[in-house]
This record gives sequence, structure tokens and C-alpha cells, in this order.
Amino acid sequence: MKGRTKITVIGAGNVGASTAQRLIERGDCDIVLLDIVEGLPQGKALDIQESANILDFNSKITGTNNYADTADSDLVIITSGLARKPGMSRDDLLIANQKIVGDVTRQAVKYSPHAIIIVATNPVDAMVYLALHESGFPRSRVLGLSGVLDGSRFATFIAEELKVALQDISPCVMGEHGKSMVIVPRLTTVKGVPLTQLLPAEKIKQLAERAVNGGAEIVALLKTGSAFYAPSAAIAQMAESIIMDKQRIMYCSAGVDGEYGLHKVSLGMPVKLGKNGIEKVMAYELTADEKTALANSAKAVQELIGVLKI
Repeated sequence: MKGRTKITVIGAGNVGASTAQRLIERGDCDIVLLDIVEGLPQGKALDIQESANILDFNSKITGTNNYADTADSDLVIITSGLARKPGMSRDDLLIANQKIVGDVTRQAVKYSPHAIIIVATNPVDAMVYLALHESGFPRSRVLGLSGVLDGSRFATFIAEELKVALQDISPCVMGEHGKSMVIVPRLTTVKGVPLTQLLPAEKIKQLAERAVNGGAEIVALLKTGSAFYAPSAAIAQMAESIIMDKQRIMYCSAGVDGEYGLHKVSLGMPVKLGKNGIEKVMAYELTADEKTALANSAKAVQELIGVLKI
């Protein structure tokens, strides 16, 4: 990407606005914040822009209800959709968010046919598959938020248990961003040491289960909303690896094309993120049990995709 990067964030709710704020404070990209609610993106964009003098950034953020203002975006981040309420699973959002994400994707692609798309709307793996279908883009240019967030949650709980620095933890979380996610303790390391050498299996299982239910735990506490600080941080990190061509290996929802013996599904995978989006899907050597867990996770997502009827 050449020159000043243009990023469109679709959805000016908590996740979208927080993502826009994190990205514009970098100072090297301009942001368009779009929402269907009149005044909402304009007001939040103005509020963020008015922090520029304090935080010393020169980037510009614009709020709009018009997709024409998003034209020629390098990166489009889709956060629009219904959020979870207490007692709801990510899957409960499927049909409601299908229409939203489908419409948003078509409009975004109309004005930015060369963009890379990051999807954050739940259930994210099915929504990534939908965005791939609606955009007609190659799988390298459509990805979703999953393991970056789930891994950070897992790392938080590990750090609390071991009383170590979070920066020393490298989590490995694959599969569905949901109940069947595959946390791989053997490939989760603390300063290079496998987690399986540092904690007993039962304790690892407890921490993994808390990570799997990390979003639901926050929803239950908030009662009137869902997580957005950590999700927006994860999205911003993914975006940064793309716009800065960092070539970082991150766990993201991606279209699968034979990797790990899987087909016709989008699933959390270790991918290398650079200027072209997904530069490579990494192939890890998994044990038989890990492969089975990943296959079961893929089946869970394929069932959601089947409901979409695309």
C-alpha cells in the first residue's frame, strides 16, 4: 500500500468506534467511520478528531452514512451487526447478522474493489465465509477476528496463574471463534517453554474453558453489552500487520482450502499477515487428537454455513 492508508470501519458501535480510535492514534492512516444511524458516526468521529491536538496525531477521521465516502479504501473493517445479550450464543446472531454483513460487504466492495476485508461481526467464522462469497475476493483478502482475541484472553489467565509477564506468553488458539475453539496447550509457550511443562492438565483445562467462555463472561457481567476493548485491540493489531506489511503470524479466521484436510469452511488458522492480506496459511504438525478437535470445530462452523444457504 502506498501513501497514506485509508481505512473504513463499518459500524460505529463500541467495537467499531474503539477500533477507529486505536488506528487513528497511530498517526499514519485516515479513517472513515460509517454507520446507518444518522449523527452517530459523525459525532464519534468528531469526538475522536478533537483529541488530535492532545495526542499529537495528524490523521483525519470522518463520520458518514454514505458508502461513497469510503471509496478506494485499502482496508475495510466490518463490525456492524447485533451484539450478544446475556444468555445468547454467538450462533444466535447468525440469521440477523447475515443480512447486515451481506449488505455491508456488497456496498463496501462496490466502492473499494481492491480492499482487504477484516470481519469482526459474530458468528465471525460464518460471516467470513459469507463475506468471501458476497465479495468474490480471493481468500487472501478476507479474514476475521478470532484467535488473536481468544489467545489474548487465554494468555491473560495464564499470566495470572503463573505470575509471569503477559509479553512472554505465546498462545495457540485455532478453530471456531466459539464453543468449539481449539486451544493447543502443547503449542502455547511461556518464553519458549510449552505450557504443558508448566501447569498440570486439569489447571490448563480450567484456564482453557475460561478462555472459550471469555466473551460470555463479559456479557454476563455487563448485562447490557459485550466486550469491545480487547476485540478492538485485536482488530487494530491485525490491521497494523497488514498496513505496515509486518508479516506477523497471527491466528485469524480464514477460508480453508485443503489445510489440515479441511474444505469449504472459514476457520481460525495461523496465518502470515502482510500488505496483501493473508500471505500464507501456516501448516502446523498437529497430533491426532488435535486434528480431530479441529475437524469437529470445522463441522460446527459448516453447520452454521449450511443455515446461511449460500
